[in-house]
Amino acid sequence: MTTEHAPADVLVSSIANRVALDDTDRAAIRAMPFRLRHYDARTYLLRQGGRPEHCAFILSGFAVRQKLTFMGARQILGFLLPGEFSDLQQLFLSRSDHNVQALTSLEVAECAIPDLQHLAMSRPAVGQALWISTLVEASMARENMLNIGRRDGLTRVAHLLCEFESRLPEAGLEDHGYDLPMTQEEIGDAVGLTAVHVNRTLKQLEAEGLIARTRRFVRIVDRKRLLARADFDPDYLHRDQPVFEFAG
Repeated sequence: MTTEHAPADVLVSSIANRVALDDTDRAAIRAMPFRLRHYDARTYLLRQGGRPEHCAFILSGFAVRQKLTFMGARQILGFLLPGEFSDLQQLFLSRSDHNVQALTSLEVAECAIPDLQHLAMSRPAVGQALWISTLVEASMARENMLNIGRRDGLTRVAHLLCEFESRLPEAGLEDHGYDLPMTQEEIGDAVGLTAVHVNRTLKQLEAEGLIARTRRFVRIVDRKRLLARADFDPDYLHRDQPVFEFAG
């Protein structure tokens, strides 16, 4: 997904994937004031304890949600892709309980929280779409908890690869192959492993003929076997949910 289209048009398209929008809904979204912003890789969009004034809609690049322990150890809570809001929960929570950081060079469209609140409350279909997005994010967080808490190291990494393979086509990127936007250390921070352990598991997945790698590019060689090895069930992503027809 690029910024060759107006941010409002990209947002309209993203919301229309969740709910049916009428012409008034679309006009209200397009009337929203947006500010385009660029973030370099590793830059923070939001810090824990902060009081954000804007919500960011990702146009290109990748970001992560993360939390740090008192000793500075990091847990990546989830990855944010183009076509997603980075911080919808901040619409009604005054203080952030986690960090959002650019993983790669990132371009976002920012809108003031009061403006997005008004849009969500005055246009019920839009509010419904934002609510659905938040529920899906919660579903992904539950799956991530299961992945870290109950799966072995190789399965955790395989599951992460399958999730990216499932989510990236919706962001307008490649099918059956993609550039991993994170280092092995960052993968480890997402699945609770050391970078050394991540490196070993990736090599094992290659040795089993499930993936092939060229630097950071990952190609899915045997998708069926990889899904089984990853204990991956895409239901938690809710990709097959029908577009909601709002009756209001």
